Amino acid sequence: MSGYFRRLVAVTAACLVAGAATPVAAQAHGRQAYRTVGYFTQWSIYGRNFQLSKVDASGAAARLTHLNYAFGTVTADGLCASADPWADWGTSFPADASVDGVADAPGQPLAGNLHQLAELKAKHPGLRVLISLGGWSGSTYFSDAAATAPNRQRFVASCVDLWLKGNLPGLAAGVAAGIFDGVDLDWEWPASEGNAGNVIRPDDKQNFTLLAAEFRAQLDRLGRAAHRHYDLSAFLPAAPAKITAGFEGGKIFKYLDFGTVQGYDFHGSWEPRTNQQSSLRVPAEAPDNPDFSAQNAIDAWVAAGAHRRDLVLGIPYYGQGWTGVTGGGDGRFQPATGPAPGVFAAGTEDYKTLKALPGNGFRVYRDWRAGNSWLFDGTTFWTYDDPAQILQKTAYIRGAGLGGAMVWSLDGDDANASLTRAVSAGLGSPRR
Repeated sequence: MSGYFRRLVAVTAACLVAGAATPVAAQAHGRQAYRTVGYFTQWSIYGRNFQLSKVDASGAAARLTHLNYAFGTVTADGLCASADPWADWGTSFPADASVDGVADAPGQPLAGNLHQLAELKAKHPGLRVLISLGGWSGSTYFSDAAATAPNRQRFVASCVDLWLKGNLPGLAAGVAAGIFDGVDLDWEWPASEGNAGNVIRPDDKQNFTLLAAEFRAQLDRLGRAAHRHYDLSAFLPAAPAKITAGFEGGKIFKYLDFGTVQGYDFHGSWEPRTNQQSSLRVPAEAPDNPDFSAQNAIDAWVAAGAHRRDLVLGIPYYGQGWTGVTGGGDGRFQPATGPAPGVFAAGTEDYKTLKALPGNGFRVYRDWRAGNSWLFDGTTFWTYDDPAQILQKTAYIRGAGLGGAMVWSLDGDDANASLTRAVSAGLGSPRR
């Protein structure tokens, strides 16, 4: 651990207060390593110019236990499919954007991100790569795919064939076999509102459990033949109402290896006043009651029957921002005129951009008791996580006996993977 991170650890430890969770991690884990799960988005190779080679070169890959490749889609026919075949297996990468430093050759059997994933695994044999299915804009037909036993069997079989057996359309049979070590279910959300147009059924709650059971059965069957274990995880909501509506609490963990709990987007620039987007606990001055926080989300899942060791806390690599902030003070919980300008979208900004703001008109503010940090220049406000904040969150993860951390998404970090290094400093490097 560098001197910089030692200092951050010391600062964080000094600022942790009596409201922190009780230290049960030693009983829950002993010497067991924590999971560090990072999402890589297939579209980041376009405007963001972020390739898997940068996950390797930054040092992030060496510090992850799991990489979730986002997203595969669910078709209107209830089958697994690629959301972007060009990114997944069609495009070629030059030598300076390739994990192994060798340019893709014309006519090679497999190209695209999947070939780069294979190269990344070759360099980091202990890294487990999962295909994430769905996502915010890709969950439209999940309910249909899960609605009946025949639908579930057919859907899961198509996912296994495409992503795990590697039978990609138009390419040689099995060309992508062995790249993925499991499946991550990102159904947003069973039996409750997500993206506009999603199919929703009252029995999605039971059907999610049945779908997880079908995945577990088919993954285990494939695993017995291959003499290996395939992981099954799920992205889980923070809102207690969505947990109650769509998930059978502890039942789903009979089939999941772990679940990643949304630890961000608690508030954002769609609201008329500034707030926290990823606080560990509800700030004392918060205007909303009840309100969202990481601890409230974890407590809701535990109350629903989940074991803490099966829950992995999500951490954002981006901030939510407002501008036209009035009311003075430190800017928190104040009215705003709208979203702050962002490089890729109004109201959101990557950490790698936000890290340059302190000292350039912006001041960093921290609420260590709540576990929340933000930037404010008198007009524009950003709620975000930096390395010091992440170290406080990893202390919470250890103290609460959780299973690790998940990050959305790796392209938001800086070129030195400062945030991923902070997660690793707080939880320990993967054991491989």
